[in-house]
Order: sequence, then C-alpha cells, then structure tokens
Amino acid sequence: MSDPQPRYRRILLKVSGEVLMGDAAFGIDQDTLSAVAEDIAEVVRQGFELCLVVGGGNIFRGVSLAGKGMERASADYMGMLATVMNALALQGALEKVGVHTRVQSAIPMDAVCEPYIRRRALRHLEKGRVVIFAAGLGAPFFTTDTPAALRAAEMGCDALFKGTSVDGVYTADPKKDATATRYDCLTYQEVLAQDLRVMDASAIALMRDNEIPIVVFSIRGRGNLLSVLTGDGVHTTIENPKRAALAG
Repeated sequence: MSDPQPRYRRILLKVSGEVLMGDAAFGIDQDTLSAVAEDIAEVVRQGFELCLVVGGGNIFRGVSLAGKGMERASADYMGMLATVMNALALQGALEKVGVHTRVQSAIPMDAVCEPYIRRRALRHLEKGRVVIFAAGLGAPFFTTDTPAALRAAEMGCDALFKGTSVDGVYTADPKKDATATRYDCLTYQEVLAQDLRVMDASAIALMRDNEIPIVVFSIRGRGNLLSVLTGDGVHTTIENPKRAALAG
C-alpha cells in the first residue's frame, strides 16, 4: 500500500523576526538561523515548494517606535528594511546548506536583491528555488501578516504555515496560563470572533476568502516543519468547516 500523498505541496512559511533571536534579546542568533535553514532544506529535498515571508522584530519594531513619538510611516519603513536584513541572513544560511534561493523585495534595492515580480517568483518556485519575500508590502501601516497572506494567495500556495515559539493556537497564552489547551482545528470565523490574535484580522480574512488553510506550529523544534507537512507534527489548522471535513 502506497503512502498517502501530503496534503500540501506548495506552502508559504511565515517566520517572525523574534524567532531568529533564539534566546538572545536582540539580533540574529546564528545557531537558530542555521537550524531554521536546515529545516527548510530538509523540506525542499523532499520535493516541497517553499516561499517565505520574514519579519523584522528582532532588529526593529516600527509600531513600538511609533508609540514613543516617531512618525508611524517612517518607523514602518525602517521596519521593512529590517526584514530585508533578515531575508539576506536567511538566504546566506540556506545557500550554505545547498538550497538555491532568491530574495525579492517590495522596496526596490537592486544591489542586494530582486524587485518583487509575481511571475518571476512563480518561475523560481517551479525551478525548485526558495523565494524569500522581504519589505512587506512596501507600504506603511501593515504588519508582515498581511503580505504573508497576500503572497500566499499570489503564489497559489496550498497553505500558509506560521512558525512560532509555541506548537499551535491555545485558549490562552500557555507561557502564562498552565490551564491553556491547544486547538487542533479552528475555523477562520472562530479565530476572528474569539479575537485569538493568530494573525492580523485582514490576513485571516484574506486566507478565508481564498480558502487557504493557516497552519500554526512551533518552528523551534528541529524537524517540526517536515513533520507537520507530512501529517505527523503537532499543530493547529485554521480553515473553513467544509474543507476540514473533506481533509478528515
């Protein structure tokens, strides 16, 4: 009897900048960066197509600076530049382990990366390259959740994977509440109605409208990404009820 085919073949992986800090208070932890790159390489070698959106909160948080008096638009642009730095760091780590990559930025900076061009990005994916999307949408007043959802839809992804420091969506913060329990599956509407703050509401709505599942898992555990992709890893799936019934 043949093994069941994976449910997802092309995914967008959303990695927060905070994940790349590891246990440090700021910047990029080299060991964590290498571990994330190894996990991605493992997935690519299994034949999955992968693109990424990376945040910049480990270097600069525009919202925080705006709250302290900096003009919001300028602060957000600075945050976008931080995502480019993280994207280049991820590119270097991936190339080091033999994964061909391209960084595409929503803010043109031809000296270090390609501009975002949808058809070119699709071609890279078809050739087995990992595409790292940087600089958000190239516009202020958005977090990296919205561009992650938008790029997932534009790339025709089967799912949006959100790699976090916890292994799914919980009834409360499991780091603060020992009684918190993990959801196996949620609908988009439940996430919005309960204000679970998995992603921005605009990103959740975009995934709902395009019927693209959101998979929340811990990226800190070595091998978790491949385990979830092959159906074994611990995670929470957010999708519409009809699709969940078909998958089950």
